[in-house]
Amino acid sequence: MTEARFDELIHPSTRLSLVATLAAADWAEFAFLKDRLQLSDSALSKQLTTLEEAGYVATERRLSGGRRKVRARLTSTGRDAFNAHIEALRAIVADAVAPSREPPA
Repeated sequence: MTEARFDELIHPSTRLSLVATLAAADWAEFAFLKDRLQLSDSALSKQLTTLEEAGYVATERRLSGGRRKVRARLTSTGRDAFNAHIEALRAIVADAVAPSREPPA
């Protein structure tokens, strides 16, 4: 089981959505991520760069039909960080919804 560890880098909603999308795939094309997350090219590029600099994401640039295509995947470090962050969020939610032991006032 993964140790719960809140991750400030992953937590902002755009990055969390991006990492969650990548966690469900081996590789994801830039165009797919852009459409799925409803981000501009520059916003998605910025988020990918931030995650790549942290070692959470790897990107690959290749030519396809004369066009440059970018795809991304989570690294093992990124997957571990994502899983730990999800465990931390589950712990926070579990504490919030745990039944109260005090009788109602």
